[in-house]
Amino acid sequence: MHPSAAVLPLLFMTAAFAGEHAPARPIAELSHIHGVVLPAGSDDVLLATHHGLYSVDAEGMATMISATADDFMGFTTSTDGKLFASGHPASGGNTGVIGADHAGSGWILLSPGANGPVDFHAMTVSPSDPQTLYGSYGGIQASRNGGLTWSVAGPGPDDLIDLAAAADDPGHLYAGTITGLYESFDFGRSWAAATDIAMPVTALETAPDGTVWGFIPNLGLHRLNGSDLEMASPITDAVILHMAFDPDDPARMVAVTSDSEVLSSGNGGKTWSPLVP
Repeated sequence: MHPSAAVLPLLFMTAAFAGEHAPARPIAELSHIHGVVLPAGSDDVLLATHHGLYSVDAEGMATMISATADDFMGFTTSTDGKLFASGHPASGGNTGVIGADHAGSGWILLSPGANGPVDFHAMTVSPSDPQTLYGSYGGIQASRNGGLTWSVAGPGPDDLIDLAAAADDPGHLYAGTITGLYESFDFGRSWAAATDIAMPVTALETAPDGTVWGFIPNLGLHRLNGSDLEMASPITDAVILHMAFDPDDPARMVAVTSDSEVLSSGNGGKTWSPLVP
């Protein structure tokens, strides 16, 4: 254990989320969106950006809910609703790994990560064990205690873009890369191709039913079935970088494109439209 891991949460209590202190702005004004989460029990959309974490309401108005305009590069949630992030403080440097109990609570510093402070650009939490987290920084890092301590499992596949933990076992992990979809069964130590498709996979997410979804530019959104990637939506006019499922309504999905356009689907990804028409 890192010698300071036990006391870090006590040393880095943030102020409460900015919430009512920040004026709302139209979602179209947001840029450099690095992640999306649909929190349980809410119709809002959480967007992690280069300049803070925002909550977007049904009218498309975005309110910054982080205490400061930090760069939220990595952003994910667990099945029990906790939020995890990494990136860069507004003051500079790397954040390490921070966590919040839910979208209305303050953030605490959980750990600097292995060889940190880390700057995870890709993060994921195991659906089968919310204590198992993964991040990419100097290789694949894993935590087995809710983000308090981390170790480097291995170098990971080359040209990694995104990570998604599988739903069947905490040690089962997928990686989207420039050359295709890869899979690990040992917490990220070793990897093998998960499919025969040697094309970039720019976004990965595990749905509430355990299905792994991935986006392939120029081909569209796909579902993983065994070793096959099956077409879910033939999106060819955008590149999806992040996506999220509503834990209360799996047919509701939200995706973020490379142009920071936010799209939504109410029919399980078959069709998409702008989040705010």
